[in-house]
Amino acid sequence: MKRILAIIGAGDLGQQIAHFAITDQHYDEVVFFDDFSTNKTINGHKVIGKISDVYDAYKNKIFDELLIGIGYKHLGFRKEVYTQFENKIPFGKIIHSTCWVDKTATVHQGCFIYPNCSIDAHATIYNNTILNINCSISHHSSIGSHCFLSPRVAMAGFVTVEEQCIIGINATIIDNIKIAKKTQIGGGAVVINDIINNGLYVGNPAKLIR
Repeated sequence: MKRILAIIGAGDLGQQIAHFAITDQHYDEVVFFDDFSTNKTINGHKVIGKISDVYDAYKNKIFDELLIGIGYKHLGFRKEVYTQFENKIPFGKIIHSTCWVDKTATVHQGCFIYPNCSIDAHATIYNNTILNINCSISHHSSIGSHCFLSPRVAMAGFVTVEEQCIIGINATIIDNIKIAKKTQIGGGAVVINDIINNGLYVGNPAKLIR
């Protein structure tokens, strides 16, 4: 039976999700919902409505599962959209076939895991979170809902990242660290202490700049 994925957001992130959904054979077809696009198709995938049309389309069996292609600059809105459809429409989950995920790890619904990520034993990735290319999540660590990890984030064991965090490219988080919700870690930063107050942290060691 044909499986159809709906993606909310037809921008760059939504298009990347669509690409891997098809080329890595997770779904047979992709459709977009986007409040701003004036295109009828993007990269061969139909744009069939706006966010307000999603629920009716699902009731009419236009698609099977949903993912959110709203990027890291709008994590609050990403959470809002997810919450709007949670428990009403089934969310999909894409873990690229090149990833290694230990059998004791858990990746929740709505997540999109890019190629070559590693998720170690007893790690947990919560709902609606994105791990970009080559992220490494060590044992017993957890990433909260609605987070965005940039390429090559390296996270040691027993780390807790709360919801709506952005972790920049090549950032490193040592073991037993807790990062408060709505925190942004800059590219290349090295986090060696708990982050209790959210904000933007950069440098080695990472320090609050605003």
